Formats: sequence, structure tokens, C-alpha cells
Amino acid sequence: MYPTIYIGKSGQKSRSWGINLSIKKNKSRSPEISSLRIIGGRWRSRKISFAEAPGLRPTGERIRETLFNWLQFDIADKTILDPFAGSGALSLEAISRGAKKACLIEKNRKVFKSLESNFKLLDSLQYQLNNSDSIIFLDKQNNNPFDLVFLDPPFNQNLIPMTLKLLSQKNYLHNESQIYIESEYEITPTLLENHLEYDCRIRKQKKSGNVHYCLISLEVT
Repeated sequence: MYPTIYIGKSGQKSRSWGINLSIKKNKSRSPEISSLRIIGGRWRSRKISFAEAPGLRPTGERIRETLFNWLQFDIADKTILDPFAGSGALSLEAISRGAKKACLIEKNRKVFKSLESNFKLLDSLQYQLNNSDSIIFLDKQNNNPFDLVFLDPPFNQNLIPMTLKLLSQKNYLHNESQIYIESEYEITPTLLENHLEYDCRIRKQKKSGNVHYCLISLEVT
């Protein structure tokens, strides 16, 4: 990604990546700690902190709001898989809005510790946290498919095709599952056809700055 550089009245330069993440540095704690807020549900406006790490790119408020407007009534009592959890923003939003349970996977130990702290702070029993490599974790046969998958991996690592294939092959999906994807490129029907062993359709698709995001529904034939 390449930032846009703005020059203010003072002559100082600032950069913008074209994405409103609504993330603030928590200067009182550590220069490597940032925060964001939950935007809906019973934990609305609650701030959470997370450790910064290479490749960590939390979903901003505007995109989260769009996503959950798309989902609307498809959140309550649903099971969530979040294989590249990062800050945990998407799963926290889902549980705040009534999701039944979320399974989160995060490889980075420092980021995982932030996840543990945030979920304990919210006093929720509706989650399972896994400090593991997502590809290794998903390469195991699963017994209980998920209703909704948040697929938001680090960019430029070609993780989406492999993850889609494992989700299909290892029983993480059922015929009515939905998959939300954030990526640095546009998701196409051809990509899905090549890596998902289900018929599916792209229900919604948008772009914000350099981030492409879409919602996919699997379909019974």
C-alpha cells in the first residue's frame, strides 16, 4: 500500500492510507499499544486495547459498520470462526451483537496476550482463544462447522486461497455458512470456484481505500 501525503497549514506533512480505522495510540501505557472501540450491541462504545505487530491491520469502524449492516439479523445465535483474529474487533462486535460463540486464532504471542486481556475484561464465556498458526490449526478435521467466518489475513502473503481450501476440506463450513473476506485485491467468482468446494455467491462487495471487502454466501444446490 502507498500512503497519500497531505501538507497542512503549518507546512507539516501527514500521511493517510485511505482507511478510517478509528484507532488511537495509548500513550499512557506504551507506544506499541493502540485502541479501538466496539460500535454496536451491548458493549457499544467500549474501548479495547491491542498490541501492534507487523501485518496487523484492524478493521476500521466504517467497514465494520457496513459489514454488520450487511449481516443484520444473521448474527444472533451464530457461531463464528476468526482464523486471523488480530485485534479481535470483528469477533468482539459479533458477540456484542448476540453471536453464540467465537473461535479465534492468533499466531503472534504478544497480540494473543492482548486478546486474552480484552476477552477477560468483557467477562464473556462465549469464546475460544487459540495461540496457533492458522494454517496448521485449520489443517485438522473439524466436527462442528461454523455459521460465519471472518477471513481477514495479513496482506501480501497469499493466505486466502489456502485458507478457503482448508475451510472446505476440513469441515469448517456447512451449506448455509457465510464468509466475510478482507483483501488487498478484489475477490472474484473464479477465485472462489477454484478454492471453495461449495456453490456460492458474492452477496455484497465494496472497497475502502486499499481494502477490498465482501460477504459470501454458500448455497445448497
